[in-house]
Amino acid sequence: MENFKELGLSDPILKVIEEMKFEQPGLIQKKAIPLVLAGEDVIAQSATGSGKTLAFGAGVIQNISQGKGIQAMVLVPTRELAEQVCKDLKAFSKYKPLNMATIYGGVSINPQMKALHYADVVVGTPGRVLDHMQRRTLDLSKIKIFVLDEADRMFDMGFIDDVRKIITRCPNERQTLLFSATISTSIIDLARKYMRNPQRIEAESQVDPSKLAQIYYNVEDKMKISILAHLLKNTKMGLAMVFCNSRMSTEFVTRTLRGAEINALSLHGGHSQEKRNQVMEMFHSQKFDVIICTDVAARGLDVKGVTHVYNYDIPKESKQYIHRIGRTARAGSDGMAVNLLSEKDHDNFSRVLRDNHVRIKKEETPEVERVQIKYEPRERNDNRGFNRNRGFGGNRGGGRGGFSGNRGNGGFGGNRRFGERPRGFGNRSRFNKSR
Repeated sequence: MENFKELGLSDPILKVIEEMKFEQPGLIQKKAIPLVLAGEDVIAQSATGSGKTLAFGAGVIQNISQGKGIQAMVLVPTRELAEQVCKDLKAFSKYKPLNMATIYGGVSINPQMKALHYADVVVGTPGRVLDHMQRRTLDLSKIKIFVLDEADRMFDMGFIDDVRKIITRCPNERQTLLFSATISTSIIDLARKYMRNPQRIEAESQVDPSKLAQIYYNVEDKMKISILAHLLKNTKMGLAMVFCNSRMSTEFVTRTLRGAEINALSLHGGHSQEKRNQVMEMFHSQKFDVIICTDVAARGLDVKGVTHVYNYDIPKESKQYIHRIGRTARAGSDGMAVNLLSEKDHDNFSRVLRDNHVRIKKEETPEVERVQIKYEPRERNDNRGFNRNRGFGGNRGGGRGGFSGNRGNGGFGGNRRFGERPRGFGNRSRFNKSR
């Protein structure tokens, strides 16, 4: 097996790798690094956690110089991944410093503008990159290396047109590197148009099937949260990730588990960037044992030490199941994927089994005490808004209260989530003639 030195890495990067105690290159690193260093365009199929940041980062660090403008752009789908990639690139460039700027939405744009004045490398999300381009605060005319990371996720999120707009503003004479967990026809079409004789490589997932146990429990919907709490309390584990399909479900599970004295944090797209960074920092430092999250956390985050993945909700898209369970059983460690199936989950579960060819063993459902539940979540699509809000958006047709034709007399902010009479802004006022 090749060592890192045989891949052609420079001494400054090798010194960092030695300090990080990386022993042998991963498969994607062995295949990609020589091609990247040689300036080839590359399409690499590889899962999250396979070491791809070093695979493309080696070329970025070795082949650009400080102080000559923005020479490398790494485009990623999410804010969390932008932070993670930039952090890793800074670590790998410890002995060959480069100025790096991270740009994404949800935070003030002014500090980003300042950072772009001095940047050699930019890591960003498509929307904010386009924003800077329109403001003329981002100059892509000197780009030598353009990287699309998690390309399939980016396209799933609807960014394909944004990617095209960005890539066409880069010089034609550039190196293009595309990394993706799956290679779709959209990715192939983009590669044909914007890449030059790309070398295609594949690397197996870091998840070891022999070390990943997959099980499911059939549960009553009203007992699902209680069984989850029981399993978390009575299972010997390291870090655990619990996946939900919506922000509301995530908040419900988190509050209920914390009420049951389980050390849990929530992570979803509704949090501010500062809150999301704080959550990930606490989880990385293992100050909390359990993170309850939506699929925003399923990919692109390098979370080490996850021994258990729980699917509180079975994902609606079958391939998301593979991304979720890919958070555990990595780098030779054992892992467990636990699925909780109530009546509403069976259609999604059938698609998971059909599309992914996985073996998931049925376990006998334990008898547990019911945990205290403060409120039941209601999804948006039940046409009654968030948690029976009679305020913004709680629509039952009729147009008798508040904005958007709410059925009750709650007006703007008239909340009946906990049973109290609505006393919001528009209650029985001349702005909200109800009943």
